[in-house]
Amino acid sequence: MTDAESRPRLGQIVRVLRGREAGTYAIIVGVEEPRFVLLADGDKRKFDRPKKKNIRHIQPTHYIAQEVADALAETGRVTNAKLRYALNQYLLHHGEEQKGE
Repeated sequence: MTDAESRPRLGQIVRVLRGREAGTYAIIVGVEEPRFVLLADGDKRKFDRPKKKNIRHIQPTHYIAQEVADALAETGRVTNAKLRYALNQYLLHHGEEQKGE
């Protein structure tokens, strides 16, 4: 994997590996180089109070929620409803593969 592929991107869905929220999914809403990302899920963790997380403590998926990425690129903000919708869509389509882990 090249460095560009491993770098976290806005709108990318990740699985939290460490901490109180371990095992849950969230969306990257900010990147603080070189080691941290800001995560939100629109439910317990709202956009205006994202969780700062070390990138070693998350497992990135290959899925980027395009509507979230577009909103962040255009306005720098995204609604909590859009975050919840994107996560629900991802889990509906990809959640079955994750259960075997």
